[in-house]
Amino acid sequence: MQNLELLIKELIKLPNETECVEFKHNNLDPEMIASDISALANSATYRGKNQAYMVWGIHNETHEILGTNYNRFSKIVKNQEIGSWLKNTVSKNADFDFYDVEIDAKKLVILIIQKAIGQPVTSKKEAYIRIGSYTKPLKDYPSMEAQLWDKLRLNNFEKIEAKSDLQKSDIFQYLDFGCYFDLENIPVPTNQDGILHYILEDDIVRKQDNGLYSITNLGAILFAKRINDFPSVARKAIRVVQYEDDTKLKILKEYNGTKGYAVGFEGLMGFLEALLPSEEVITETVRKTITKYPMIALREIIANALIHQDFTIPGSSPLVEIFQSRIEVTNPGIPLVDINRFIDNPPKSRNEALSSLMRRLKMCEELGSGWDRIVIECELKQLPAPKIVLYEENTKIIMFSEMPYAHIPHEEKLWSCYLHACIKYVMGERMTNLSLRSRMHIEEKNKAAISRLISEAIKENLIKPFDKDTAPRYMSYIPVWA
Repeated sequence: MQNLELLIKELIKLPNETECVEFKHNNLDPEMIASDISALANSATYRGKNQAYMVWGIHNETHEILGTNYNRFSKIVKNQEIGSWLKNTVSKNADFDFYDVEIDAKKLVILIIQKAIGQPVTSKKEAYIRIGSYTKPLKDYPSMEAQLWDKLRLNNFEKIEAKSDLQKSDIFQYLDFGCYFDLENIPVPTNQDGILHYILEDDIVRKQDNGLYSITNLGAILFAKRINDFPSVARKAIRVVQYEDDTKLKILKEYNGTKGYAVGFEGLMGFLEALLPSEEVITETVRKTITKYPMIALREIIANALIHQDFTIPGSSPLVEIFQSRIEVTNPGIPLVDINRFIDNPPKSRNEALSSLMRRLKMCEELGSGWDRIVIECELKQLPAPKIVLYEENTKIIMFSEMPYAHIPHEEKLWSCYLHACIKYVMGERMTNLSLRSRMHIEEKNKAAISRLISEAIKENLIKPFDKDTAPRYMSYIPVWA
């Protein structure tokens, strides 16, 4: 955290309040604070600033330090501490924190508000903007609203500065580039300038106009030695929780990521593999340890969760939960592609730079082939198809362990049937009763069960016959959208 005393002393040097700075003495009206958070966050984006500020204990005209009796912990609004009330009142993309500061034996409170990302910050679904030192409804200024939206579209999270005004040597204290060159299969340059050439090209680091350097969120989220060194991405560290059974009653192990995704990814996968159930298989003279889950599919699911998460949702990070008979991987944000068309649709990512670099570093499959690989690997293990669950602000992928056909819920059987048809179609083939029996590990004598499943999938408008007039024994099927 920056030196708040110095920050406040710089702010009070301003001749007037600005679009990004508001001074208060003891005005604690919560409705006012909520609308000001919206206005200041939006104005910061509009004016090209990373942060905006409200400071209590300052005369709003003379900027004299008066001190304040504002106690944010004792201020209760509708039975909630004011910080919690504000979090529930402003939109989810609002990111702000209160800090207490003492200057000249006088108590001050500063509210640091991060700029709006993705969409305007709202209070009770109303967006505000600062006009000089006044907070006004954004809708009353259509020209500014249009310009703000333009800036929001260009204001990609990956490009925002995570840490600025750094000397060249500081960069190497914060970031670990060993994996960058290892995974790119490039010899590590012998000096810092040689390394900087590559990382500047990839927008991991930027050179500022003053000759110093800044680390972008892209650089921090991938290559941080200690992710907590970067407040803008610290809460995006991946978490792993292992439970004793299929409930969340008892936690066996918990892991919180401390490094950037690229730096810590292989270690994370090794940690997960050690936690998962496995068996030893002897093939000729070779003894192999095989996990009950396909690690290639799990790797791809986790990489997708990192790539496609919505960084504008504060306080939420990718989560891997290991239960006795399933693994759940949850990330903030919902997909930009219809979940029924994951396999065939062109992929979309809200984090293009992160997606591109992670694929270049071989952390996941090439663009557009990841979900195909996930489904195929689960089919090879004859596991139920991974389930996709959407929530208001999160996406969860559930991978199941081996399960007898009779125990698989009917909905999951239909989903497995549909995805099998999709995979066959994109491979230039068609699903048949035989191919689905093989995929579900069903003997020929039970093919009637698969025939019933296919009929149900047709009724549910998931698949359709390729040629409905062909003889039953030659019948094949394709996805309904094909």
